[in-house]
Amino acid sequence: MKIITSSSRLFLREFSIDDTVHFFNLNKDPEVIKYTGDPPFKSVSEAELFIQNYSAYKDYGYGRWAVCLKESQEFLGFCGLKYHPKDKITEVGFRFFKNQWNKGYATESTLACLNYGFSELKLKEIYAQVHIKNYASQRVIEKCGLHFVKEFIYNNEPTNLYCKNNYQ
Repeated sequence: MKIITSSSRLFLREFSIDDTVHFFNLNKDPEVIKYTGDPPFKSVSEAELFIQNYSAYKDYGYGRWAVCLKESQEFLGFCGLKYHPKDKITEVGFRFFKNQWNKGYATESTLACLNYGFSELKLKEIYAQVHIKNYASQRVIEKCGLHFVKEFIYNNEPTNLYCKNNYQ
């Protein structure tokens, strides 16, 4: 298990094949994926294939990470950094099981990712893309110090773009 970063209650680690069922269950909840543009996995096998083929760590040196509770090692969801090679930007994003919402995990893990991105990866700026109706995620992003840049269309959906640079 490769731990990437941690916070007071959480640790973030690379995905493993043991996360397959968690991934499947996380993405089958319509409320969890409502604003993501992602379809649910059709089967546990499809979720397993996704994890097996997840190459961001190898390709870019970072990616999305499993968020686990230090106390129990329970898988809560994921958070991490995603590189968009076409746009040459890195964004932070997160997704948690509904029963883990409103516990501060999204904010805590996002702050850990921002710190890791700026201090360890030496990124100059990190973005976030949030559907304009996803008010809860917008609050998290703003609490973490990202500033509104513009509204634009992403995956055919109205989206707010936020940014934080290493100098803020």
